[in-house]
Amino acid sequence: MKIGLFVPCYVDALYPEVGVSTYRLLKSLGLDVDYPERQTCCGQPMGNAGFEGMALPLAKTFDELFSPYDYVVAPSASCAAYVRCFHPNLLKGHSCESAGKTMDIVEFLHDVVKVDHLQARFPYRVSVHNSCHGVRELGLSSPSERHEPRYNKIIDLLKLVRGIEIVEPERPDECCGFGGMFAIEEQAVSRRMGIDKVNRHLATGAQYVTGPDSSCLMHMQGIAEKEHLPIRFIHVVQILASGLTS
Repeated sequence: MKIGLFVPCYVDALYPEVGVSTYRLLKSLGLDVDYPERQTCCGQPMGNAGFEGMALPLAKTFDELFSPYDYVVAPSASCAAYVRCFHPNLLKGHSCESAGKTMDIVEFLHDVVKVDHLQARFPYRVSVHNSCHGVRELGLSSPSERHEPRYNKIIDLLKLVRGIEIVEPERPDECCGFGGMFAIEEQAVSRRMGIDKVNRHLATGAQYVTGPDSSCLMHMQGIAEKEHLPIRFIHVVQILASGLTS
């Protein structure tokens, strides 16, 4: 099974440690992982802003680079969802083979590899952030509005980590207010939503907030630091990769 590692642009630029942890974790599981060096942004920022014409060449490049792989894995639910849900429409008339193979690291470990043990140890109380794209486009956890039996693939994986105490905030799948361009165009609403979300995480008594999207974590971290709130943020793959020595 050949894995193409897709490291989204904002992870590459701002949180390279998340990309490194993803690579190390996949390799530790004995998987054949490749990192295509010509990879670029998936086009989500342009597409979300309404400039699909600008996203089209990026989608073409993505499909050209990643179609040969059995699976494309990314440490970003948002970007994985954009590729899977929106690239086929952008590339109408093309095969777009990569879209159906693209997965977030959480769903790949949970659904494909079916990981049942890890070397990880993280002795902290951790609140889980269920980002909107992960819940409603990738099915990482059950959307509360559907009133279906509850499940959470993020929590299933975190339960394999020694020493961790897992909690969830009130309204566990409510948006944090990031939403890409929404955070820029509707700053006041975005900030208010972020404050409410961070306070709900704080109310759990958690020392850390974790999730599958560095973008959501970045938004909440910025609010927490500005408000001098005593809580830290870490991508879920960094917790799952803790304990790896090489």
